[in-house]
Amino acid sequence: MTSSAVSCQEQTHTLLLKIFSALETMVTRRKKREAAVVVKEMTPETVAPRRSSRNGLKPKRLLYSPGDITAETLSKTKRKAGNITEKIKKPKYEEDVENVDVEQDACGRLSAYELERLENIRQNQAFLSSINLFQATEDFRQLSRPKPSQRGLMRSSAVKVLPVRKSLRLQNKEAEILTLPPEPWGTLADIQSSPVKKPSGPLPMEPVNMDEGSKLPPQLLELCSEHQKVEEKMKLDLKRYRATLKNMRITEDTVAKVVKDRIFSATFHPCTSNLLMATGDKLGKVGIWKLDGDWGDDGVLLFEPHTRPVGCMAFSRAHPTQLLSLSYDGSLRCMDVEKTVFDDVYNIDDGLKTFDFMSDDCLTLVVGNFYGEVAIVDRRTPGNSHESLHSLDSKTVRCVSVHPLQQRYFAVAESKVVSIYDSRSLKKTRSQPVSQLLGHSLSISSAYFSPCTGNRVLTSCMDNNIRIYDTSALTTKSPILTSIKHDMQTGRWLSKLSAVWDPKREDCFVVGSMMKPRRVQVFHEGGQLQHSFMDGENLSTVLSVTAFHPTRNALVGGNASGRLHVFSD
Repeated sequence: MTSSAVSCQEQTHTLLLKIFSALETMVTRRKKREAAVVVKEMTPETVAPRRSSRNGLKPKRLLYSPGDITAETLSKTKRKAGNITEKIKKPKYEEDVENVDVEQDACGRLSAYELERLENIRQNQAFLSSINLFQATEDFRQLSRPKPSQRGLMRSSAVKVLPVRKSLRLQNKEAEILTLPPEPWGTLADIQSSPVKKPSGPLPMEPVNMDEGSKLPPQLLELCSEHQKVEEKMKLDLKRYRATLKNMRITEDTVAKVVKDRIFSATFHPCTSNLLMATGDKLGKVGIWKLDGDWGDDGVLLFEPHTRPVGCMAFSRAHPTQLLSLSYDGSLRCMDVEKTVFDDVYNIDDGLKTFDFMSDDCLTLVVGNFYGEVAIVDRRTPGNSHESLHSLDSKTVRCVSVHPLQQRYFAVAESKVVSIYDSRSLKKTRSQPVSQLLGHSLSISSAYFSPCTGNRVLTSCMDNNIRIYDTSALTTKSPILTSIKHDMQTGRWLSKLSAVWDPKREDCFVVGSMMKPRRVQVFHEGGQLQHSFMDGENLSTVLSVTAFHPTRNALVGGNASGRLHVFSD
């Protein structure tokens, strides 16, 4: 293309732009003229221009004396103040309506637009007053708010109303002579916080949520005595394991109130035909719940073997009809479904915190207390005392875990360090650990060996970290493999969060969460999140206590109101 042709195209393009600009200007001017005509037609002809009232005011008096104020001046001032108050109290829309009416009287007529506007204002106000918008909003919030499950334990009956007190003087009766009660030996807080401990020795297994004298349902013994089939399950890779977790669901029927207060511990029975769970609460009660059960309250049986929080419990692997529960009141008891009693296994004044089995027959135990001591207990020895007592930490022992293969080793969560001891070389004081797991800056909530090989130790610390250590070699200082950030600040009204292993795997664990919406999270030992269990309708609270079923694809979590939530496939 030649240069002359290019210049011709540019000139043509410039000419077209000028034509379009001129047309656009003409259209804009025409619209403005039409709008001016419409405004002129809508404006009343006799409306007088408003003038400011300030021009007619008298000049302000800056200097005056008290003598200048007369009664007439005071009355005028009061009238003005009253008029101002009335104007302030009137709603805005009422002022608009009244102003239009005044103008109508003064001017004689209004335009069609102003009459239509006035009618719209009145109709809108009538419509808004006919509907109760705020009440409807509150009702919708109540309907959309998830309600806690009503399954499980029934609410306690209403408190009986006492008769109204009447004055003896008005009844013309003489006043009674009352004597003061003796002074209490301690403060009111001490009396209320120290419930009477259950007597040592076996206690009858009587459900408190059934009629007095009721016997245990025979189906409970059949379920607990179910023969455990040992099957070699093929280990799933992470992809198939995640798919299995996604298939686990929670429904309204898998949530129930099993105990009356905050849950401190929970576990699954190893039976596979049905899901049977046990849990312990703050008041020392132990609840047994069979999913879809027909005994008790929706399959719930409640017992009272303790008087303070049940911090740890576990079913015996060798005797599935036995459930061992430990309480802060200093008692360790064995619920024997076959004998229908709570046997006394170990008993001290107070302060028991945790325990674990040290043998395959579950007859030897290691028990830790709040005073930094561990006791070796043999259930075959008559009585309820220990075989030996060893002082390990100057402050406390929060958790003990026995190695699954080499059961002479056990891990102890002390104040700020996890120590692994050999039970054969324990001393009364200053026992030397075989290995230590360092790196914790605050108190440690729990420490558990991995369930299959014991080559890993999982710790939960109040410094908002979950750590995994390599304990395959049991060196003096075991190396840390992974550290995962996790919010552990539950406050005083929730149980502490503790990460626990999935007993079917060596490399995955579950832990509750403080995140919203509420959830339970499953992690890999490498730190990768595998799955988050969430449900907007059936899960609205923090599940501090969690546990996996030893063989089935099922997960249980307990909250601060005594409810258990079950996820299953």
